[in-house]
Amino acid sequence: MQVLQVQLAVQADPAEVGRARRWVRSRLLNHGVDPDAPMAETVVLVVSELVTNAVVHTGCPAVLRLCLPVADGPQEGGPAAPLRVEVADASQAPPAPRHAGADEDATNGRGLELVELLCERWGWYPDGSGKRVWCEIGSDARPTEPLADVDWAALAQ
Repeated sequence: MQVLQVQLAVQADPAEVGRARRWVRSRLLNHGVDPDAPMAETVVLVVSELVTNAVVHTGCPAVLRLCLPVADGPQEGGPAAPLRVEVADASQAPPAPRHAGADEDATNGRGLELVELLCERWGWYPDGSGKRVWCEIGSDARPTEPLADVDWAALAQ
């Protein structure tokens, strides 16, 4: 299986998160992924969370990378390889999942919980003078609508 890697430099500005989302949608569309497909919606949401974390918590530029699987020929049984999202930033501090608490109106603290919920797997590793946070999303990714049914109070415990 071949992999197409594309990346975007993201400045240390929260407005860059919207640009990253638009860029991801464009890359997925160019790769033949329906922008309304559950997998595409999941990728855009995960990118939004990871880029926001990098920009807000480090105050430094970051690099967003998509690793898109490219089939060598007709697919034989089983799902295609997962799409990989990576965000490299200048902080050596490990990502620390925070809990937003029971406040349903809280706007912070759920990013890594969403990543864990929506991705097949995720992690991080030191990278140069900073770190790289990565996740993998399968073509059978769950749509984002079930998030409305998540018991956020239970996640906060």
